[in-house]
Amino acid sequence: MDGLERFSTNIAYFTPSEVVVHNKPDDIWMSYLGRVYDLTPLVKEFVDHDAIKPILAFAGKDITEWFNPEIGELLSYIHPVTCCTAPYTPHGTLPHLGLLSPTVKWEPLLKTPWWKDPKYFIGYLTTKARPIRILNVLTGQEDCIEVCSEDPLYRIQERFLFCNKHIGSYTWKFEGRVLDKSLTLDENGIPDEREEFNELLLPENFYIPAIMIYCNDDLTEA
Repeated sequence: MDGLERFSTNIAYFTPSEVVVHNKPDDIWMSYLGRVYDLTPLVKEFVDHDAIKPILAFAGKDITEWFNPEIGELLSYIHPVTCCTAPYTPHGTLPHLGLLSPTVKWEPLLKTPWWKDPKYFIGYLTTKARPIRILNVLTGQEDCIEVCSEDPLYRIQERFLFCNKHIGSYTWKFEGRVLDKSLTLDENGIPDEREEFNELLLPENFYIPAIMIYCNDDLTEA
């Protein structure tokens, strides 16, 4: 990363489009209750168990509907036969549920269930993904990328590395103002007006704000 500051590699927020691409048995992310989890180790642990099938079927998707948001637990119902409270899992049993019906083989779960285990947690799901245009005033190249509304500018610069690996050698400006890398786009005064456009019956991409990037000529290409 020539000329780029050593930003944190811990990504705090993800867009749904970033989560959905992790949908293979050897790379599974899922989101629920506003958080993103890497369940790949769980899949490997239960690779030969039927209980992992619902996880595989919903890989890369948001499964908040499986949970009671008030307590962070799986939804429950009253079992029609036992009249006991049981997890509601319409897509099939899940890892760490064990035997639900009364039986002498029942054993307590002696570890944290996967849906509450912090070791799988990798970040938060953005409350709003938004597009931003980035225009290189030196070359005229323009790119439009999707970012999280919670992303500070330095995180957006990290996201932009795939377009320009020397992006740390540029000054970022909006309407002539140098932007603060520690602030989000909104905090830097770059509005997201898509809702207003929708209210006016205009396409939401009618206008996407553009950040101008200026080369500092610090010879990082050498």
